Amino acid sequence: MKRQPRYFGRNAACFTFVTTFPMNLRHVFTASLCAISSLLSAQSEATFITKARQLTFEGKRSGEGYFSADGTQMIFQSEREAGNPFYQIYLMDLATGDQQRVSPGVGKTTCAWIHPDGKRVMFASTHLDAEAKAKQAAELKERETNRVRRYAWDYDESFELFEYSLADKTLKPLTNAKGYDAEGCYSPDGKHLVFASNRAAYSNELSKADAERLKIDKQFFMDLYLADADGSNVKRLTDVPGYDGGPFFSADGSKICWRRFDDKGEKAEIYVMNADGSEQRQITHVGAMSWAPYFHPNGRYVIFTNNVNGFANFELYIADTEGKHEPVRVTTTDGFDGLPVFTPNGKQLAWTSARTADTKSQIFIADWNDGAAMKALGLDGNAPPKAESPKEPDLATTTDEITTDDLRTHITYLASDALDGRLTGTPGEVLATQYAADVFKSLGLSPEGDKDGFFQPFEFTAGVALGKDNVLDATHGGDAIERLETDKDWRPLSFSQTGKVKASDIVFVGYGIETPEEALTSDGKKMEAYSSYAHADVKGKWVLALRYLPEDVAKERRDDLAKYSSLRHKALTARQHGALGLLIVSGPNSKVVEQLVPMAFDASLASSGIPAISLTDAAVARWFEKQGKSLKDIQTTLDKGDLMSALPIPGITLAASIDIQQEKRTGRNVIARMVMGSAPDYHGAPIVIGAHIDHLGSKGGSNSRSKGNEADKIHHGADDNASGVGGVFEIAQWLVAQKKAGKLAMKRDIIFAAWSGEEVGLLGSNHFINDYAKAITGKETSSLKGMIAANLNMDMIGRLTKTVVMQGTGSSSVWAKEIEQRNAPIGLPVTLQSDAHLPTDSTSFYTRGIPTLNAFTGSHEDYHTPGDTAAKVNYEGAAKIAKLMALIARSLVIADKKPDFIEMAAPKNAGTRGGMRVYLGTIPDYAQGDIKGVKLSGVSPVGPAAKAGVKAGDVIVKLGSKDVLNIYDYTAIMGELKVGTETSITVLREGKAVELKLVPGSRD
Repeated sequence: MKRQPRYFGRNAACFTFVTTFPMNLRHVFTASLCAISSLLSAQSEATFITKARQLTFEGKRSGEGYFSADGTQMIFQSEREAGNPFYQIYLMDLATGDQQRVSPGVGKTTCAWIHPDGKRVMFASTHLDAEAKAKQAAELKERETNRVRRYAWDYDESFELFEYSLADKTLKPLTNAKGYDAEGCYSPDGKHLVFASNRAAYSNELSKADAERLKIDKQFFMDLYLADADGSNVKRLTDVPGYDGGPFFSADGSKICWRRFDDKGEKAEIYVMNADGSEQRQITHVGAMSWAPYFHPNGRYVIFTNNVNGFANFELYIADTEGKHEPVRVTTTDGFDGLPVFTPNGKQLAWTSARTADTKSQIFIADWNDGAAMKALGLDGNAPPKAESPKEPDLATTTDEITTDDLRTHITYLASDALDGRLTGTPGEVLATQYAADVFKSLGLSPEGDKDGFFQPFEFTAGVALGKDNVLDATHGGDAIERLETDKDWRPLSFSQTGKVKASDIVFVGYGIETPEEALTSDGKKMEAYSSYAHADVKGKWVLALRYLPEDVAKERRDDLAKYSSLRHKALTARQHGALGLLIVSGPNSKVVEQLVPMAFDASLASSGIPAISLTDAAVARWFEKQGKSLKDIQTTLDKGDLMSALPIPGITLAASIDIQQEKRTGRNVIARMVMGSAPDYHGAPIVIGAHIDHLGSKGGSNSRSKGNEADKIHHGADDNASGVGGVFEIAQWLVAQKKAGKLAMKRDIIFAAWSGEEVGLLGSNHFINDYAKAITGKETSSLKGMIAANLNMDMIGRLTKTVVMQGTGSSSVWAKEIEQRNAPIGLPVTLQSDAHLPTDSTSFYTRGIPTLNAFTGSHEDYHTPGDTAAKVNYEGAAKIAKLMALIARSLVIADKKPDFIEMAAPKNAGTRGGMRVYLGTIPDYAQGDIKGVKLSGVSPVGPAAKAGVKAGDVIVKLGSKDVLNIYDYTAIMGELKVGTETSITVLREGKAVELKLVPGSRD
C-alpha cells in the first residue's frame, strides 16, 4: 500500500474520512475495495503519461496547481513560509520559473484560481480571522511535539474567497458569510465563479441532530454555489445530505464536475451537471473514494483521484462524462497521486504526487496522450457526429498561379447551399472554416490559431430570448391582482435590467422625451424645448411612455425630436429622473404591425440600468378607462406637439420579475503563418493578409436588404465575401510557390487569416488583434505600431465593373507608389481612397497603428440578398485583383523597411446620429461584450478625445455629469454637449477611474 501524505486543500476533506474511519472496519472496507478494483481497467502508466518531471521542490509540501487560461502560468499552494505552518498561494511563470506569493502570508489559504483575463487571481483565506496568528503558533507548537496524530482539514468558518489584483496588488473579498467558503474557480469566460460552502448551516435553522452534527462534522453541510465573478448574485446549485465539493467548469463553460460524498462521509463519486445546476448526474459508481475530478478540454472525459486499489493508495483514473464506461486507471507509480489538471490545450497533465525522494507531496507535470485516453474509454469510435459536409473541392487540382478556375473552385464551394450562408457560430461557418484550414494545411503553412491548430475560437452573444421567470402583476385597488400574460400582454425590452421589481406606482409621461436646454436644430438654431417630465414626480415609480414621437408636427420638428426618441434614450431619460422603470406602449394612433416591441439583439449587450417593459395598447387602455380617460384621445393631443402634465395612474401598482437569456455562440477565425526561415519569427513584424469568411446565414436577419419571403432564403455571400477569401487562398498558394522556387527572399513572416464575425461587428479580427496585442505588449488594446508591418484586406472583390477601389491609401505613404508599380503588369482600372476608417476588418488593424490597404469593387443590388451568388462573380476581375494584392504583398515581404504609418482623423460625418454636431474622435469597440460603459478600440489621433488624453482600451463611464452604461447612453449624451465648451470625461484605465478635461469639436 502507498503511504498516505498529510495533505489538505480544495479536495482535502476526503482525508478526514481516511484518518477517522473506524479501525475495526478498515480491513473489511479495504477488502471490498480490492474486489471492486478488479472490475476496473488498468493499463501501463506510460500509456497515458510520459516525460514526467517534478515541477515544485521548495518547502514542506506543495500541491493543487492550476493553469492560467493561456497556459503560461500556474497558481499553487505550498507550505514554505517561516513562521506559518499553513499553505500560502504562489504564482509561477512557466516561461521563466519566476514565482511570487500572492496571498497575505497570514492564516490559512487554499484553492486558488487564475482569472481568464490573467490580471487577477482568486483563493480562499483566513487572514482576516483575529485568531489567525494564534492558530499558527498553536500548530507550530503541536508539530514540535512530533506526536503522531490524525491530520484532518478543519473547515475553518473564517475562510472566505478573495480576489487579488496582480497589477496593483490589492486584495478584495468576494464572499462574506459565516461558514467555510472555498474551493472556488472562475468560469472560462470569467463572468462567474463556482465554489463550495457550508454557509447554509450557519444561516438556516437546524434540527437538534444537525446542530450537534455541525459541531463535529462541518463537511456534511457543504454544497456548491454559483455567483457572478465579483461574488454577487449567489445561487445555490446543490442541496443534498453529504459533502459536495471540488467543482470545476468544462472548457466551454457549459458543465461543472464535482465530487459528492454520501451522508456518512465514507464514499464519494464523481458527478456532472449543467453550469446552471440542472441535470445533475452521477458518472462513477466505484463505491470507494473518488474525488478531485477535472475535465479534459475536449469535454469527453474527466480525470480524477480514487483509492479503489487500497485504502490509502490513491491513483489517477479517467471516466467518460456520460458514465457509460468503467473508469480506467492512469497512474501506477508508488506514492500518492491526486489533484490532476490538464493544460488548456490538453497536451499535458499536472498533478500532486508523493513520488518524490522524500515522499513529500509536490507538483509534477507530464505529456498526456489524449488519443490513448479516448481509446481506453471507447470514445475514439463514438465521437459526436460532425456536421455533414458536402464534398469539398479537390485542392490538389488547384495551381500555383492565380487563376479564374481556382477562384471559381473556392468561391463556388463557399457560396454553395450546403454552407447555408456561413453565419458566425453555425454549422455552415464550421464547414467554411474547416475548408479554410484544409487549404492552409495543404499549402504547408504553419497553424497559428489556439491550441496548436489553425482555429482561433471566440465567444459572442448571438441573440436574446425570454427566460422562464418573467412575471408582471398589476394590483388594482390594493388587493385585486391581475397577472398579465408574458409575450401576449407584455414583453421585456431586450436592454432591460433583469431581476425582481417591487410593486410601485405608475406615472404617464406622454412620449417620454426631454431635450437639453442647449439642443440645436439641424440648421444650428436653438431648439424649442420639449419635456415630458416638467414638474413630474417619478422618483421610485414606473414611468409609462408612448413608443415613438409626436406624429402631426412639422417634419423639421420631428427631425429635431427624433434624436431623443429612441427607446434606449427614453430609458436613459427615465433613469436620469430617478424612475424605477420604464413602460412603453405604442398607442392606438401608431397603427403598429406588432403591439409589443420585438426582442431584437443590438450591438451593445449592456443593460439600460432600469427595468424596461413593452405593453399592449389594450392592457394600458384599461388603466386609463378606469379614470374615465382615453389613451387614444391623449395620444391625439400629444401628436399635435402639445405638452401635458404628467398623469399619475391612481389605484394601480405594478410588480415584475424580468428574465432575459442571452444566446451564446462560438465563432472561429482560421489563422496560418508562412515563415521566412525554418520557424516562426515571433519577434519580427509580419504582414497580415485576410478576408472575412462569414456571411448572413440561411436567413439574412436584420442585416438583409431583401423584403418579404426573399429575406428568409439563404444569403450565399459569394461576393461578400467568398470572393475575398478565395483571393487570400490564391495569394497564399502563389507566395508559397514563389518561396519554393527561390524567388522570394523574405524579410518577414506572413500571417494569412479568414476572419469570422465581421458581419456582426468585426468580432473575429478584433479578437485576433486583442490577443496579438496582449501577447506582444501585455496590454489588451495597446498600439501595435511597428509590430505588424501592414494589413492587406479584401472585402468584396467579385463584382469588378468600372474600377477597383483601393481603400486606406492615406494610412501609409507607400501605398500610392506600390499600387502604381504592381498594377503596371496587370492594368486594372484603380481608384484610390485615402480613408482608412472602414466598415471592414482592416479597421481593427488601423486603429492599432498598422498601415492598411483594402481592395473593394463596390456595392451592388445583390449586396446582402440571396442574389449574391457564385454565378454572378466576375472571376477574371477577381483574379486580377488577387494578383495585384499578391504583388504588393511580395514587395512588402522582401523590403528591408516596414511601411510607415500615417494617422488620420475619421471623417467628421462618420457615425453621425440624429444630426449630432459634436465630434470627439472616439472609436467604440462594438465587440466589447456586456461591460458597463463604452470600451474604445481606437481614438482618432487628431480628435478632441486624443488631445484630452483618452486612449485605445479605455472604458468611458461618465461624460460630463452623466453616467455612461453603454454605447446608447454615450451617443445620446454626446448630443447634449456644446461645441467648444469644456466638459469632463471619466474613463476606466487598467481598473482605475481617470477624469480628463475635453473640449468637443464641431462635426460640421
